[in-house]
Parts: sequence; structure tokens; C-alpha cells
Amino acid sequence: MVNVGYTLMCEQAGPKQLVDHAVRAEAAGFDHLVMSDHYYPWLDSQGHSPYAWSVLGAVAHATSRAELLSFVTCPIRRYHPAVVAQKASTVGVLSDGRFTLGLGAGENLNEHVVGGWPHVQQRHEMFEEALQIIRPLLNGETLTFSGNHFDVPDAYVWDRPERPVPMAVAASGRQSATLAAEYADAMIATDPLPHLVEMYEDAGGAGRPRYGQVAICYGPDEAECRKIVHDQFRWFGLGWKVNADLPGPDAFAAATQFVREEDVAEGIPCGPDTDRHVEAFKKFVDAGFTHVALVQVGGDSQPMFLDWAQEELLPRLREL
Repeated sequence: MVNVGYTLMCEQAGPKQLVDHAVRAEAAGFDHLVMSDHYYPWLDSQGHSPYAWSVLGAVAHATSRAELLSFVTCPIRRYHPAVVAQKASTVGVLSDGRFTLGLGAGENLNEHVVGGWPHVQQRHEMFEEALQIIRPLLNGETLTFSGNHFDVPDAYVWDRPERPVPMAVAASGRQSATLAAEYADAMIATDPLPHLVEMYEDAGGAGRPRYGQVAICYGPDEAECRKIVHDQFRWFGLGWKVNADLPGPDAFAAATQFVREEDVAEGIPCGPDTDRHVEAFKKFVDAGFTHVALVQVGGDSQPMFLDWAQEELLPRLREL
């Protein structure tokens, strides 16, 4: 049975709202909660972007059962990898071992606030070094590290959960899938691609969790849902290479100015039809993902969505 998750999307809700949504989602029956880690929203209309790690600490304390996952944190610019290991372990303690550290190579949107955005090849080199730093620190080792991009003269994480915090790495192709298999305990992807799962398993990740995420917009009025999705999620179809390099919400607005409402609605199911939302989720299950988190687009609709999910959606997803 697939593990069903709920996305705490920092770009569309404030910190207190997110904690409330987490408590409601756990009560509704969701198995895991994933949280985005942004400095900016994708578009101004989303309207939020609190510090994810403060919210994660509050969510860890306010919940008791659901697994938690950062989706995803970039450890190469805004955060030094040694600090990422420390805060991940702290959330691991606060959550009684329910936290998994999700990591990815990041986007210019969030990382340029502390300096220039490196070239893609340099980013990949930095990301692998970051993994080499974070893994032993999570495991309780004292680390001395000297690389091409990072130096750690002497580091040790004092407060850690009984079981080391697991790592999950975002993958979009063979290189990143291989990194996930070599360094992490799980893989993350945002597209339901069977060949990506195969690459991960062939590289050594067989039998480990595979985390996916699917965006939907549930609501009684399909036309209104389509408007919300176009207003807040029209960046979704740009593709990872574009999304990784655009510098801010204004750039995303310019890049999507000709995207039509119907274009976005083709990729994100909108409205009250439960079958359409189940089918979007099922694509990840069929592709071999073991954990799939839903994104309900639109910050104000979360309580309504969670009530519907508890009554109608989750029972259907449990049958897949």
C-alpha cells in the first residue's frame, strides 16, 4: 500500500497556518507531511514564504504520528551542509525520529539571496560534497573535511535521535539518481517517470523508499479551481532546467505570461471529480513510487481539502 502524504507548502501559507494544516492533516489520516523550503514564493500571488525550519520544529512538536520530510532543502548556498546536518538532527529529536532530510541541488530563486548562483556543473560538484559532509555528521561521526567547495575543520552534532536521520535525495536523471543511491536512504522526484525509478534501483537503490509529489486543486467549482491554478501554479510546466535558473517571482511571472488557463489545467486536475484526482495520484503509484504527497493548490482551501480528503479521497487512495 502506498504511503499517502500531504504537502505543507510554505509559498502559499503563513507559519501558523502551516502548523494548523499539519495537525489537521495528521488527524485526517495522512501518513507523512512534506514541507517546501523556499526564500521566495514562485509567484507574488502565492504570497508567503516563512522559514521552513522554524515551522518544521513547530510541526514536529505539534504532531505525534505522521512522518516528516523536507521537500527539499538545498545544502550548497543558503545553508552550509554542516549546519543542515545539525538542524536536521534537531528536528529528528523533536519529532521522536519521524523526520527524513530531503535534499536537492536547489534553485536560483532561493539561493541567490546569499550570492551568485553557480553554474550547473559546479552546483552538482557542490551538492556531492555537501552529501559527503552531511551523511557522517548525521551518523554521529566527528568530521574533518576539505573539498573544492567546502571546508569543515572540525564538526560534531551533539543532539541526535536514537536512529540517525535518514536522507532522501531529489533525482531528475541518471547522475542524480546515482547520487541518491550512493549517499541517501531514499529518492525524491516530482515527475512520475518509471525510468527514473529504474535508474535509481539499478544504481543500488532497490528496496528503498521513492518519494513523489502530485499537485491537484480540489473544489466544488472547477472554473474557480482553474483560475486559482493558473494564478498560482502556472510556473509548474516550465521544466526543471528553467525553474532552477530563474532568479525571482518577477522572472517567473514574465516566463509564464503567455501560459493559458487551459494549459495549466491539462497538467493539474481541477474541480470536484474525485476520479480525476485519484488518477493523477495513481500515475506515481504505477511508476513505482512508494510515498506520494498531494499538493492542494490554494492556501485558503486547505481546511476544505483536508475534510474532503478524510471523507472521500484517502479511502480511495488506500485501495491503490
